[in-house]
This record gives sequence, C-alpha cells and structure tokens, in this order.
Amino acid sequence: MSILRVQDLTKSYQSGGRTLTVLEAVSFELQPGDTFSIVGPSGSGKTTLLGLCAGLDRASSGSVYLNDICLDNLTEDQRAAVRNEHVGFIFQNFQLLPTLTALENVMVPMELRGAKNARAYAQELLERVGLGQRGHHYPTQLSGGEQQRVSLARAFSNRPKILFADEPTGNLDDETSIKVENLLFELNRENGTTLVLVTHDLELAAKTQRIILIKGGKVIADSISAIIS
Repeated sequence: MSILRVQDLTKSYQSGGRTLTVLEAVSFELQPGDTFSIVGPSGSGKTTLLGLCAGLDRASSGSVYLNDICLDNLTEDQRAAVRNEHVGFIFQNFQLLPTLTALENVMVPMELRGAKNARAYAQELLERVGLGQRGHHYPTQLSGGEQQRVSLARAFSNRPKILFADEPTGNLDDETSIKVENLLFELNRENGTTLVLVTHDLELAAKTQRIILIKGGKVIADSISAIIS
C-alpha cells in the first residue's frame, strides 16, 4: 500500500476576473520509507503542492490519498485528525510556539494525542538532536540551528508515517544545514518515515531517492538524473 498517492492534482484561484492555475495535473505515488524532493523556481507551486499533499488545503480537482485515506471530501476537522495521526512537519521559519520551552514545543503533538509519556519521550528526542540540556530554553533563547533541531524533534514526536519539510535548511548556515540534514535522514531511516522535501538546494535534493522538478505548476522532470545532469 502506498503512503501517498497524488492523482491529476490541480489548484486554481480566481484573480481579477480570470483563473490563475498554480498546479496542473500533478501525479505521483510514494511508498513507505521513500525519500522524495520537490524542486523548482520560486512561484512554481512547490509549497502549494506540499500543502495539498498534507491536507492543509483543498485541490480544485484531482485526488490525494494519504495512507490510503482519501482527503478530497474530508472536513477540516477530519483532515486535521489525519494529520495528527500520520503526519509530521518541518517549516523553514521553524513555527515554534514562543511562549513554550523547547521541551514543551516537542511535547505538543503528543499531548494533543493524549500520550502519557509525552515529557519523557520529548526529552529523549531533544537528546537525540543534541539539545538535551536546552529543554528549558524558549525559542528566542535558541539559535536558528537549535530552533530547527527542536522543530525536527517535534516533527518526529508523534512517530509520523510521513514527514513534510518545507525548505528545512533555508534559514541555516552551511555547517548547521549539514547537521540538520544528517539528522533528518538518520531519523528517517530509523523510523521508516517517508520524507517529502521542498527545497531549492539540489545537493540536498540529490540525497533523496527521487526528485520531481516543477515549473509553472507542471511536473517537467521526474528523476534524479534528468535534473542533476
């Protein structure tokens, strides 16, 4: 059974009396544990595609099946429940809650699911990403790289079947980017989590098993060799 199946996905908006198509007839399928990159220029529809795959938005036409669940006709509450059960997120701007400590930020997804060992497992994850001694610090007291590692720990806290990462190293320096990338793939392998990246970084994309290149809302290449060569 595939973990993510996208069929003829199209997203359009009405703008100034005309139809603006952001994505057009995008299709692909991923299996559990796959690593996958979506690359393309700014404005090509990458982040829109990621949001549709994760059920954050609804397509104009086409279908998304996440862990064999069709997202097309679910309510927002139903889609949120699917995300909480199956999905992890990493954002370029971290999206940590500023009033919570690092430990509390990692605990949030588990607490939403009613996990009884949330604090202990959150501490274990922080130690795994090298921040075991920083759990009591607030986001403003952490560097960008530390905040991204907290968001990485949070993303894996509900043991997601699929992880969506939108420019996960976009705000990091080269040295920190490498550390975060290594952690991302290590946790992917250890947990068997399917990894879906949106990135401008072809070196990062080349570390995944498969790449699609999007321009003008359309998939124009679907392989590593077709893009890197």
